[in-house]
Amino acid sequence: MELLQQIKDFLIPELEAIRQEQSAVRERLNAIDLHLVDQSRRIDATNQRIDKVHADLLVRIDATNQRIDKVHADLLARIDATNQRIDKVHADLLARIDATNQRIDKVHADMLARIDKVHGDLILRFDELHRRMDRLYEVSVRREEHASMERRVANLEQAVEELQRRLAA
Repeated sequence: MELLQQIKDFLIPELEAIRQEQSAVRERLNAIDLHLVDQSRRIDATNQRIDKVHADLLVRIDATNQRIDKVHADLLARIDATNQRIDKVHADLLARIDATNQRIDKVHADMLARIDKVHGDLILRFDELHRRMDRLYEVSVRREEHASMERRVANLEQAVEELQRRLAA
């Protein structure tokens, strides 16, 4: 029995020390469990806050997307209206250019007709001028011929008078 007593004396304090350590470990585990439970609650609260912020952000993003879609639709409508105005102005300018081209063509044709008329008139005037110049030349030549004949006649009359005087003398 003594051995049993010695084993008991040896083991019991060891067991007591182990129990005390185990009790300390349990207390520490309980404290860790409490800490983990607290941390879990905090994580759950944080997750709830994240979920709430996420939901709020989704609502805000949806609202922003709706505003963007509305602005996009408004801009497309304004662009379409501007394109229609551009097309209208383009068509108006083309019509005005066509009208101006027609006026230019009409003025061009009128100017050509007037130029042709003036050209024809100038040709007639030049022809008349040339006829008059030819007539003037003819008159001028006849005057010279007439003057030349008058001189010859005068010379002949003098020669005849001279001959008559000689015959008379």
